[in-house]
Amino acid sequence: MPLIEINKITHRFAGLCAVSDFNLAVLPHELIGIIGPNGAGKTTVFNLITGVYRASEGSIKLEGKELVGLTPHQITSSGIARTFQNIRLFRELSVLDNVRIAHYGQIAYTPAEALLHIGRFHAEEKRITNQAMDLLSIFKLDESANEKAKNLPYGLQRRLEIARALATEPRLLLLDEPAAGMNPNEIIQLMEFIRWIRQTFSVTIILIEHQMRLVMGICERLVVLDFGATIAQGLPSQIQANPKVMEAYLGEEVVL
Repeated sequence: MPLIEINKITHRFAGLCAVSDFNLAVLPHELIGIIGPNGAGKTTVFNLITGVYRASEGSIKLEGKELVGLTPHQITSSGIARTFQNIRLFRELSVLDNVRIAHYGQIAYTPAEALLHIGRFHAEEKRITNQAMDLLSIFKLDESANEKAKNLPYGLQRRLEIARALATEPRLLLLDEPAAGMNPNEIIQLMEFIRWIRQTFSVTIILIEHQMRLVMGICERLVVLDFGATIAQGLPSQIQANPKVMEAYLGEEVVL
């Protein structure tokens, strides 16, 4: 059974069709890439999966549960987390607090207990802090726990954003251009990092990426979008040889 199954998803903005009749089934533990020229509709697909947009037509199911119509926080609670092309950290908060925040969908105390610092409040806060520190340790960010997020180097900010996403304990992780702004050496490290994440956290991954070296190096299957429509699906080797894909990328600085 697919972990996530997207069936005939279509989305329009004021008459403009951003995504048309999109289909995708992803099995547990797969690593899938969605590629295409700028403006092809890739991030719109992520926004539809996560409830930022509500699909005009079609169905998105996570282990058989319909997601269309749910709010973003309900979808996160269902087991989906994402990162963004432009890093969206709480820049003025500490590294630790950025990860702590992600745990608050799982808290066991009431608003009254939080306000008055009674009951389960202190035990839950300690549990959340310990879990956040354990995660930061795994990502080798524990020594920067008290630093403001904005003071981290770019690569570590990207790592922190992924750590925060994993703090929600997702089954499906959506990575939106994780290699944006990275140099070739950093991209090689990122490839190993993504493989490590999948293995360590036993998570299914869908990624959007323009860096073809990364996509071709780690993705097991690829979906290619152009003007909101799927023009190809298959193994990386099949995509490289697909004339429709080459035509779509004409004028783009991309080597397949």
